[in-house]
Amino acid sequence: MKAIRAHGPGDPGVLVLDEVPVPEPGPGDVLIRVHAACLNPPDWYARRDFAMFADEHFAGQGRPHVRFPWTPGSDASGVVAAVGPGVTGFAVGDAVFGLIRFPGLDNGGRAYAEYTTAPAAHLARKPPSVDHVHAAAVPMAGLTAYQYLVDHIRLPAGQKVLVNGAAGGVGHFAVQLAKTRGAHVVAVASSRHEGFLRDLGADEYIDYTATAAEDAVRDADLVIDTVGGPDAHRFLATVKDGGTISPVLHGDYHREEAARRGIQFRSGQVHSDGAQMAELAALLADGSLRAGIDSVYDLADAAKAHERAEGGHIQGKIVLSVP
Repeated sequence: MKAIRAHGPGDPGVLVLDEVPVPEPGPGDVLIRVHAACLNPPDWYARRDFAMFADEHFAGQGRPHVRFPWTPGSDASGVVAAVGPGVTGFAVGDAVFGLIRFPGLDNGGRAYAEYTTAPAAHLARKPPSVDHVHAAAVPMAGLTAYQYLVDHIRLPAGQKVLVNGAAGGVGHFAVQLAKTRGAHVVAVASSRHEGFLRDLGADEYIDYTATAAEDAVRDADLVIDTVGGPDAHRFLATVKDGGTISPVLHGDYHREEAARRGIQFRSGQVHSDGAQMAELAALLADGSLRAGIDSVYDLADAAKAHERAEGGHIQGKIVLSVP
């Protein structure tokens, strides 16, 4: 089969199309004929062997290292081609999608390929109304938003939620999932995304290129910040005393000041979960959730897709189509 591999760390150009053996599904696994795979930040972090991060970024857990040659990709949508021993929930021919073996590097998803294996417990059935490209765009970003709102925050109805970086992968799913839970959503992004985010249900829109969110918003119950960075503390002005900030990326939030105001920080590492994927599938099927697609590239053009990803200002997700 054909698969994208990096034989060492570096720029997007290290991603090449190789011929490799078709993997065999082990106990509890299925073999998936991949129809589409999605790009996520860990793909390009790992492609560079995490060289862009300082050691303290890993909070004492040690810097991970990738064993090359390495095939990226943890988000896949495709059709079951074979089942391993002990699998009863899926059969050959089932259309499935999911976040595969994440977090994990040595035995990760390897979805940038014509075939990949996945634990059946990490998958859900793809809704017939959703094509493979849109389904592949959901798993990591959709589960991140879902796990924040359901597992870490347990968002009650009627909350005021600010989403910073609302047009990006996690952000645009957070906007929609917060709306399904009865929230009033304030979306922060650049001007070109207003129509996109209004269409997804955002109640208010702030163009950060014209208006600073910290000057326009007060008394948010929850801030989901998908951007982070050294100026992340500016969002303290937007959240009420006793409120919550949920960082997706690292940032300087002036946590001592936040503690004085009773502001909590709740977040967590996204992880594979087939049951939660089934919840997202139900929302996709009834139209409550949909994936925004920034661009689609052929599998062979994975390097170009990574170049697009690292260029930033993405609306939704970047997907690889696997012919």
